Amino acid sequence: MSDVNGVLEICQQRISYRFNDPALLKAALTHASLADHRADSNERLEFLGDAVLGLVLCHALFERLPQAMEGDLTKIKSAVVSRRTCAQVACRLGLPEVLRCGQGMEVGDRMPRSLAAAALEALIAAIYLDGGFDTARDFILRNMNREIDEAVKSEHQFNFKSQLQQYAQRVKGLTPSYELLDEKGPDHAKCFEVAVSIGSRYFPSAWGPSKKEAEQKAAWLALVALGELKDDAPYGESSAADHCGENDERR
Repeated sequence: MSDVNGVLEICQQRISYRFNDPALLKAALTHASLADHRADSNERLEFLGDAVLGLVLCHALFERLPQAMEGDLTKIKSAVVSRRTCAQVACRLGLPEVLRCGQGMEVGDRMPRSLAAAALEALIAAIYLDGGFDTARDFILRNMNREIDEAVKSEHQFNFKSQLQQYAQRVKGLTPSYELLDEKGPDHAKCFEVAVSIGSRYFPSAWGPSKKEAEQKAAWLALVALGELKDDAPYGESSAADHCGENDERR
């Protein structure tokens, strides 16, 4: 028991949180391979922690990115709650070294990514049950802020509509306006032409296999015209737009 208490103490120091009920932490750090019964392991806590983590991230991204649409928010959230990311955070907190596993299980640096990620989710649930939602939220945002920033930056890099909107509001105090100019092709393979304007200034139009894709390409063209992007800047997943036709600079 003294050894268990030592492990719990080490973990509390590493995560900068002291439990009112150490039994919750003990359960969070107990893998099913060591527990007498699966109900005594961290599996149930992992289930709850996954939900708490998802809610905290959804709320944080909803407030942080007021102009982002559902699809963009979902991509960022998915990146942050992935096994890879959660395992990365777990290792930074030193959880693989304090996770209690049965004989024959890999520990420390050799621990499978899935076990490390599960330990983090179980720990989040334990903190939630011990200290409440606000405490769990503070723990998550404090320890995953780096990963959130990276995911937001990665998604934002190719979200040209968002970049153009930020530019227009910052420099002009205006919001870009998108206009559907034309569409062609059969129903199962339509292409759309969209142009964007900021105030009285119009930019070259762009074709895309969907209205959303055409708007992204039009925003990219506008950013290039404004000097915010170089004309050889990568356009992410936009290559499909090029199959719909050449840019039409009728404006």
